[in-house]
Amino acid sequence: MALKCIMVDDEPLAVEVLESYIARIDRLEVIGTFNNAIKAFEFLQQQTVDLIFLDIQMPRLTGLEFVKTMTHPPKIVFTTAYREYALEGFELEAVDYLLKPIAFDRFLKAISKIVPEAPVTTEPLVRFSDEDPFVYFKVDKKMVKIRLGDILYIESLKDYVKVVTLEKEIITHQQISYMEHKLPENQFIRVHRSFIVAIDKVEAFSATDIEMGKYHIPIGRNYKNEVTSRLGTNVL
Repeated sequence: MALKCIMVDDEPLAVEVLESYIARIDRLEVIGTFNNAIKAFEFLQQQTVDLIFLDIQMPRLTGLEFVKTMTHPPKIVFTTAYREYALEGFELEAVDYLLKPIAFDRFLKAISKIVPEAPVTTEPLVRFSDEDPFVYFKVDKKMVKIRLGDILYIESLKDYVKVVTLEKEIITHQQISYMEHKLPENQFIRVHRSFIVAIDKVEAFSATDIEMGKYHIPIGRNYKNEVTSRLGTNVL
């Protein structure tokens, strides 16, 4: 039976990353996400949960204060960017204290304290089709199909990437270096340590940046010559 868990964090990106991690653990089920502890408190008046992933620095009520309001708290895993609260967190008998940005292997180590030998979903996070121009990205518990022709750019966000298309954005756990290696060289180019762009979507470029509609993508110093060489071949 899956353990019911909630996430309490006022950083949407942090929530998305954590959700992608939890989706890979068969024994965990997210039943609620909250951007402040007050909303989570109200939810817990009506629902019972087994585990809370809890940020510390939040408006109105901190994560530490939130735990202190509970008579019989569930298991707590603190997720925070602040190392200095670790001692107080463990004094509240937290299972673990994870520092952002949280790597998946560190997350898994924390979960193993709750669910020993927790099975991890092993399917690739990214699946490329050799025959059709599309990619499957793993987002939460499903594989999302994205046409290569719809991709504008890909942005690195530490242990995951944001894929921006003509109509939507998705975030998946992956390294931008892997994406650079897998994407067709004749369609995509790395222009910055944090950005890959679709060549045919470039509307204008200078020595410092690329314009793609409303988006302005920086050109990294170490990528300038390659970008100028490849994009400049059609300059009149």
